[in-house]
Amino acid sequence: MTAEKAVTVQKLIEMHSKAEKIAAIAAFDYPTALLADRAGVEIVFVGDSLAMTVLGYTNTLQVGMEDMLLFAKAVRRACKRAFVVGDMPYMSYQASVEEAVRNAGRFMAEAGCDAVKMEGGKAILPQIRATVSAGIPTMGHLGLTPQSAAAQGGFKVQARSAEAAMRLLEDALALEQAGVCGMSLELVPARISAEVTNRLSVPTISAGSGLGCSGQVIVYHDLVGLNEAFIPSHVKQYAKLAPTIEKALHTFVEEVHHEAYPQPQHCVDVPDEVFNEFCDLAATQ
Repeated sequence: MTAEKAVTVQKLIEMHSKAEKIAAIAAFDYPTALLADRAGVEIVFVGDSLAMTVLGYTNTLQVGMEDMLLFAKAVRRACKRAFVVGDMPYMSYQASVEEAVRNAGRFMAEAGCDAVKMEGGKAILPQIRATVSAGIPTMGHLGLTPQSAAAQGGFKVQARSAEAAMRLLEDALALEQAGVCGMSLELVPARISAEVTNRLSVPTISAGSGLGCSGQVIVYHDLVGLNEAFIPSHVKQYAKLAPTIEKALHTFVEEVHHEAYPQPQHCVDVPDEVFNEFCDLAATQ
């Protein structure tokens, strides 16, 4: 049985053109990315949402390049088939075109990512064009852009008015013209995102933006029920692992306290003659 071919930019665009849906997961470490890859997801995003999900920060602004590269390397080592996309963190691309290309190149060369993703529309077109010209597959991110959520009035649905929806469409078309290989649409009304998707030749990945996008993404921890602090309304939990894991940990603590763990089968021992010789030697000390 031959291994399934790795997902490429061309594969994702072909799926979009054929209206075949793309499954994506945001994952941040080797074991979870390995499971996602085995499950057959097409894209694994190493999202800067790891700031809150994994590192316990309050927003995405608190992770930098070194953080993102560390997690991206772990995910890349796990993924043999899935297309790995590294999120460009806050201020890794906004300041200048040169810095954007340099940092995007680090995701490719050091972490082995298949593409990078940047948040924003027309304002970052010079950066998008530069990374694409440098041979770096680049994805866009429109709608709610967490790195600039404060300027958008917080974490809420975007493009609710006709004028705002038109700005979103114009940004999407501009990103496509600049050469992106796809884009994420986050918290965009379903009919708006469907219309935008229909006008593009590159795939859109929905984060709470409805069925009309080319694909869907959920953060791994939300999908399996590890994140109990906040569950976005668009997330479907396919499992609730947090209570199961907490119960296992509680049982472990109780067994340690009551000397029920470890049992002999969990231990390694030495033959009697070795132990006796050790005791004789220890007695001379």
